[in-house]
Parts: sequence; C-alpha cells; structure tokens
Amino acid sequence: MRNWFSAYILCGLLLLCCKDSSHATPKAIKPKTALNNNVDSIVILKNARQMQVYHKGRLLKMYHVSLGPEPVGAKHFQNDGKTPEGIYHIDGKNPYSHYHKALGVSYPSEEDRKYARKFGRPTGGDIKIHGLPNGYKGDPDDEINDDWTLGCIALNNVEIDELYEHVTVGVCVNILP
Repeated sequence: MRNWFSAYILCGLLLLCCKDSSHATPKAIKPKTALNNNVDSIVILKNARQMQVYHKGRLLKMYHVSLGPEPVGAKHFQNDGKTPEGIYHIDGKNPYSHYHKALGVSYPSEEDRKYARKFGRPTGGDIKIHGLPNGYKGDPDDEINDDWTLGCIALNNVEIDELYEHVTVGVCVNILP
C-alpha cells in the first residue's frame, strides 16, 4: 500500500512540476517511430526499465533503459549503485560526454541532501541520461539489457541522439520505482 501511495504522491507532484502533463495510459507505440515534437516531460519507470517521453500530455515514445547495478530503491548516497527516484529536471546538455551525449538530471534535490546529511554521508551526483561509452565496440544501435551505469539512465546512441535533439534544459523528469 505504501508503494502505491508513494507513486500516487509522486504522480501528483509531477502534475505540479510539469506544465500540462495529464499523462494518459500509453497505447502501444512502434518502438522505431521518430520523435516529431519537443519533449516537455520524461517519466522513467525503473521496474520496467522504460522511459516515456511526452509532449502536452501525449505519449510520444517509449525507450528501453539501463540503470545502475543496484536498481531497486532510491539513490541516497554516493557510490550506492542506485538510480535516483523523485522529481527532477534536465539541468544541462553535453554533446561531448564520455557517454556519447548526455542530458544532466538535477539530482540531488534538497530532500536528497537532507537525507544524506542525516547519515553523515555524501549524496553523490552527476546523474545523467546518456548514451553508450565512447569507444564501445558493439553495435551503437544495440539495446543494452544489463544495468551497467553508476546510477545514470542509459539509452543506445541512436536513441540518445534523438532524445537530445528534442529535449531542452528545464524539462521535468519523474523517476518512479
């Protein structure tokens, strides 16, 4: 019951965070369709390893994502291998990342910092939505099925290229369990 209630609260906060974000239940979408609108909100469902991107409440596309090696639970501390949970925003874009291209995620929030301070530990940071490592020897179009990041959200290079083109700084990112 607590997880359901927490998800309900997070979705309510997402509505406050993101302009016009009345996200309906997604219908099946062809995975290779191109984005044709700018993205105004991003929802990441960690359990499903899925990223959903929206424009004015309409689902534009879904992507398969890879997470940190400890995907269950919210990131609380530096080097815990977890991907954050909560409402953040895109706080930067880096076309010269060590991981092809990267979109910065505004982790840690003030709540994240308070939690870590309570335990006398650092929060870590530098959470990104990014592509594959530069120098990756496999097919850059491959869908990566393992959780291999240090807590970031990873797409293949073709997908991050597409997303990068359609996302601006300030876009809301809701990361759910």
